[in-house]
Amino acid sequence: MSVSRTGPLPVGSGAEYDVVVVGAGVVGSAIARTLARHPLRVALVDAANDVGDGTSKANTAILHTGFDATPGTLEARLVREGHRLLSAYARETGIPVEPVGALLVAWDEQQRAALPRLAEKAARNGHHATRMLTAAELRSREPHLGPGALAALEVPGEAVICPWTTTLAYATQAVRSGVDLHLDCRVEKVRPGDPYHRLVTRRGVLRARHLVNACGLHADAFDALVGREDFTVTPRRGQLLVFDKFARDLVRHILLPVPGPLGKGVLVAPTVYGNVMLGPTAEDLTDKTATGTTAEGLAGLREQGGRILPALLDEEVTAVYAGLRAATGQEDYRIAAHPALRYVTVGGIRSTGLTASLAIAEHVRGLLADCGLDPGPERPPARVRMPNLGEAFPRPYRDARLIARDPEFGEIVCHCERVTRGEIRAALASTIPPGGLDGLRRRTRARGGRCQGNHCGAEVRALFEEYGEGAR
Repeated sequence: MSVSRTGPLPVGSGAEYDVVVVGAGVVGSAIARTLARHPLRVALVDAANDVGDGTSKANTAILHTGFDATPGTLEARLVREGHRLLSAYARETGIPVEPVGALLVAWDEQQRAALPRLAEKAARNGHHATRMLTAAELRSREPHLGPGALAALEVPGEAVICPWTTTLAYATQAVRSGVDLHLDCRVEKVRPGDPYHRLVTRRGVLRARHLVNACGLHADAFDALVGREDFTVTPRRGQLLVFDKFARDLVRHILLPVPGPLGKGVLVAPTVYGNVMLGPTAEDLTDKTATGTTAEGLAGLREQGGRILPALLDEEVTAVYAGLRAATGQEDYRIAAHPALRYVTVGGIRSTGLTASLAIAEHVRGLLADCGLDPGPERPPARVRMPNLGEAFPRPYRDARLIARDPEFGEIVCHCERVTRGEIRAALASTIPPGGLDGLRRRTRARGGRCQGNHCGAEVRALFEEYGEGAR
């Protein structure tokens, strides 16, 4: 196992792999972890300098039940299976999850009329626990809801989760189980061959018997490198607002609108970090790097959020951000095996990909077998227990026994998020250390609070330079 960000790639037999997974987002990392349970040589590569640095880092952080998926689709099956698998995996590895449930709120008669159909759809997806709520029942559940809500569909089982820890847990377990992780390693050319495909990267050449495309937004471009043009990815931007922790008492559930043609629409949801999130927008673009926010987009969110939860607009916004989802014009995942090329494409993975990730990985393992891969016997992966970032669970600064063993876990550096020097030091010494300050924030929450690093930024940077990549 190894993690590399710089320097030339291994040469000779060190560059030969049974499987190379391209794309270290939540889905690619899950696939690498699944393959690591077999005696295979596996590499996970990404153009970015960290895992989960693309679409996965800006996910809406919902653990979906799949109640509203199109019945009979691959997405419906994999989200349903993935919800079960990820819920169990989160308990095993310490990924924070809060099963707050969701309320699908109807704001006009047309939306109220749609609720029974959505309940029937949920039942066809195997979710039989939904329940209609009257306006009075809805008001008792969410007393801060704006005026005009007519009814709701209650969806138990929907939860909020930490997307950053999920991706990092998969990748960490994969590396500890023998996978080579090559970051800052963009694949520029693919030369199909037998028995090895040659992947030309900016850091050298890798050879792969089997190839998995988990490139997210760039899945169509990678497809073209191997001579396929099955679909086109349109980047769909989602802008989001994050409100201060003082807003957390305003909302108890994930508040969903009745879905429209561009997706699930704008939601209001608590986060596992103790904030409240509003968004996302849904804007089809052409630029796959357009992750900036716009005044128009944020104003639109505030207008919609003010109707859903008026008091939310009285609270301070601590962060705004935007992510890009991979839209392909088809309301289903684009996952396919190409046995003649010993190649599997994992495309069109939308926001539900976080939930479905472990089920997608199992599905891809089967497709690789269809492409001729003999994975060999299964073995238990290396054990992983992730640091907790969830506000509802014990944090190190409150752990007297941990502080007694290591006083640095009692030295708070980021006072907004109560992140200690011990947590930062541990993250910088972890199996996959962050490649920069943003990566450190996703591992610890340092610089992620209401001051956004204004008070702790210099000290966090000094620690990064002392213990992190800057020191090596």
